[in-house]
Amino acid sequence: MLNANKSSTKIIIEFTICILMIVLVSSLCFFLSNFISYRIAGLVLLATVSLLAMAFEMLPVLVASILSSLIFNYFFIPPVFDFHFTNSEDMLLCLSYYFIALVNAVLTFKIKDYKKKIRDKEEKENIIRLYNTIFDSLSHELKTPISTIIAAVDILKENDKTLSINQHTQLLNEIDIAGMRLNRQVENLLNMSRIENNMIQPQNDWFDVNELIYKLMNQINEIKHNHVIRFEPEHDLPFFKLDTGLLEQILYNLIINAIQHTPPTSIIAIKAKAKGENLLLEVSDNGNGFPQNELENVFTKFYRLPKTKSGGTGLGLSIVKGFTEALGGKVILCNKEKKGAVFTIEMPSEISNLTELKNE
Repeated sequence: MLNANKSSTKIIIEFTICILMIVLVSSLCFFLSNFISYRIAGLVLLATVSLLAMAFEMLPVLVASILSSLIFNYFFIPPVFDFHFTNSEDMLLCLSYYFIALVNAVLTFKIKDYKKKIRDKEEKENIIRLYNTIFDSLSHELKTPISTIIAAVDILKENDKTLSINQHTQLLNEIDIAGMRLNRQVENLLNMSRIENNMIQPQNDWFDVNELIYKLMNQINEIKHNHVIRFEPEHDLPFFKLDTGLLEQILYNLIINAIQHTPPTSIIAIKAKAKGENLLLEVSDNGNGFPQNELENVFTKFYRLPKTKSGGTGLGLSIVKGFTEALGGKVILCNKEKKGAVFTIEMPSEISNLTELKNE
């Protein structure tokens, strides 16, 4: 019912605009009739009908075509203010105008409708490709940790008494890592949903950025494999007032992205410093970097670089961008001069030192 009301309102608006446009253009041509011939006025009215056909539905445009034909006959073709013709040439001109106006409106509408069908077909194909990408990514990223958990639990259940303490510990570690991986993918999907629905409302509070980064490094320690994560803190950094939950997710996704897409033993460096009243964060690596023509695409949802190894849903960097912008900041990716890539995040923040916070 609501959609029907909207459709009716839209049609009424289109009828109104079409009629007003024809009346307005006709009035303008009539006032300029001492300077332009009635044939020129006819061409202007035809052009107006064409423009309306490009913007509106068929029925309002057909009404505009008929109205313009009547106005052209009555106000412009001699004798004016009369529907009679003094010669066959003017009668033929009026009939030709009427025919051309109708055909012009129909053809323009048909062309527009054809373009819309092509566009809809392309959009459907893009949606199908997107869903295939999502399915492929999720089927791997969700199935792998679930399979690991099920297999480890089965071994523990069937061989509980024969397994050594080290084997117990190893299986429990595998369950823990798989559970964290599964939780990370679910969180990424939920976070992307929050970004798309504008449901992010930062809860800013004072925090120590060095402490936040050390805490994050401890969380990632179990899954960093052979990568080296380096962080040299600046001890004179002020306290910042930001949403630590969003900031932690930003850094977490950047580090995980570097781990997934750089060779083993690569070095991932984290830097944090104050730039005026802004917090400046850098996450860099000495991997292979990004193809120059792909730098603008890496923050696109579900996008993955061609020929990359399996792993990841293509959501991490789009979440980084969404959360950074939610905090009023910006993220920039560039390749390093020699080797590797660097993500730079700058976001505005209130700053304060410890003494000022104690006084507060």
